[in-house]
Amino acid sequence: MTDAPASFDVAVVGGGPAGLAAAIALAQAGASTVLVARRAPYADNRTTALLGGSVDFLDGLGVWQDCRDKAAALRTMRLVDDTGRLIRAPEVRFQADEIGLDMFGYNIENRTLVAALESRAAACPGLTRIAEDAEAVVPDQAEVTITTVSRQSVTARLVVGADGRHSLCREAAGISVNRRKLGQTALTFNITHARPHHGASTEFHTPHGPCVFVPLPGDRCSVVWVNSPREAERLFALDDEALSVAAEKRSHSIFGRVHVEPGRHMFPLSIERPYRYADRRIALVGEAAHVVPPIGAQGLNLGLRDAMDMAAIVGKAMTSGEDLGAPQVLARYAAARRADILSRTFVIDIANRSLLSEFLPMQSLRATGMHMIGAIGPLRRLAMREGLAPSWRTDRHAS
Repeated sequence: MTDAPASFDVAVVGGGPAGLAAAIALAQAGASTVLVARRAPYADNRTTALLGGSVDFLDGLGVWQDCRDKAAALRTMRLVDDTGRLIRAPEVRFQADEIGLDMFGYNIENRTLVAALESRAAACPGLTRIAEDAEAVVPDQAEVTITTVSRQSVTARLVVGADGRHSLCREAAGISVNRRKLGQTALTFNITHARPHHGASTEFHTPHGPCVFVPLPGDRCSVVWVNSPREAERLFALDDEALSVAAEKRSHSIFGRVHVEPGRHMFPLSIERPYRYADRRIALVGEAAHVVPPIGAQGLNLGLRDAMDMAAIVGKAMTSGEDLGAPQVLARYAAARRADILSRTFVIDIANRSLLSEFLPMQSLRATGMHMIGAIGPLRRLAMREGLAPSWRTDRHAS
């Protein structure tokens, strides 16, 4: 928009779900906000299980009303040891009603969620859109200048980097990243099936990683199948009929006959964590701030909590008349996010390592832990609550 103001309180760079949510939330918090991101349809048919406060957050943004009828409620979560090893864990079943909830959350196709976020962003007062990619992000003492691919420039006192794992904003802030490849690849696709899923997400643990079947509306599921890179490539190359047979076998036919829908995606897994979450008037959200494997549905839920905390901190800083990009404001954001991100990353990493381990004592320890969670009610309920969101987060998210 050539007639838009050149200077803003906040600029959000990146138009994925976390970036769109952050831009809407910041505008609703009263900050003049510019979103720098080209409009593009979501590229594949991957899904996200929205857990904990994510649905409430999206509802508060005015987004969930366009998503509710296109999402499937998650009422039960089953963990099944399908390793075939001598030492195996018992099946663990989590029921939402055991902790007083109707459901743990909802599973939704990412393209549906992004379309709803885009629609809300277009109608959101106080939010300006520059529908281009950022080409340069240059921070200085008083503000940050963002230049787009068409050489349009804007400035902001605070930049929210939501531009993914290869973040231009993170590089501009001088923040380095700890990266570790996991030697695993995830294959994702959707299926239709003969028997109803009854709102139950079922995760089969194999020697190479989890394979999870997550409900979608109707008699459909999304599948995230983690495997060795070679086996993932073999499965990816199968035709739809052969992959349907493989998926039915992996699910032990609990859904009856299954049929793979068109469209599949494959990506290598890694754990990535920046050494800082904010610096030089730039704060990181989403995959610019954390990359985790698709285990326990934590990735986008973490990104939405980034956006939630960012908006709460900016809102309070505006009320007190602070410079939104000042070091003390960035430090509050980093403090609000550090424990959440580190704890989630640690638990996911340990769970994955214990599943892959050929070390018998580790397998025994994992089986014992799963047995205790399944058999001891208070421990199981604690695991459910902590899996949804950290218990130490306050209702107002940040201070």
